[in-house]
Amino acid sequence: MSSNPNNPAPKRSGAALATSRRNILFIAQFGILLALEAVVCFTPLGSLPAIGPVVATLSHIPVIITAVVLGTKAGALMGFFFGLFSFIVWTFTPPNPAIAFVFTPAYSVGEAGGSYLSLLICFVPRILIGVVAGSLFSALSRILKNNLLAHTISGVVGSLTNTFLVLGGIYLFFGQDFAAANKLQYQLLLGVIGMTVLTSGIPEAVLGGITAYAVGRPLRKMNEKNVG
Repeated sequence: MSSNPNNPAPKRSGAALATSRRNILFIAQFGILLALEAVVCFTPLGSLPAIGPVVATLSHIPVIITAVVLGTKAGALMGFFFGLFSFIVWTFTPPNPAIAFVFTPAYSVGEAGGSYLSLLICFVPRILIGVVAGSLFSALSRILKNNLLAHTISGVVGSLTNTFLVLGGIYLFFGQDFAAANKLQYQLLLGVIGMTVLTSGIPEAVLGGITAYAVGRPLRKMNEKNVG
């Protein structure tokens, strides 16, 4: 029995419409956040004044927002792009050539560098920002009734994950070379790293917590309203 071409196509179910709307919203928001990630990675807008050799950055912010709003997998993917963009920057236009070798094997200072361990520092901590922030938010939002705490703690811990893994990786894999490249005594390196945590890591974590709530919560509410 042939169908009547004059009959209208059957309406899509409510569940199918909701799924379609959710997918469109996901792609749009991920695309916007990815564009923001590119801006803060490739322009001076993403750098903060810092004391010490390691540059303070805003590049973790889009990763945290993505993880809180779109979920852990999306956050991990955005973290990968953070690592990729960082690799490109440190390979071709390093903001501090003296430490570029810890983020890319293509760069070296004297005898230091050329190690593929730098890729671990460049990619793994950035991916784990999204994994930690997204997973922690998912757990805290079920445990805590306070949205402010769930968002803020997730943002702070996600940011500190990056800080401690990057600085820890530098000390573990490149400690001697990093100290020599920056004309530091190796015995003083832990103190310099500690100062970097205070002057760069803590401000980054505070910004991560603030934006996770200030940006993440309105976006989540908008998504819940639009998807229904």
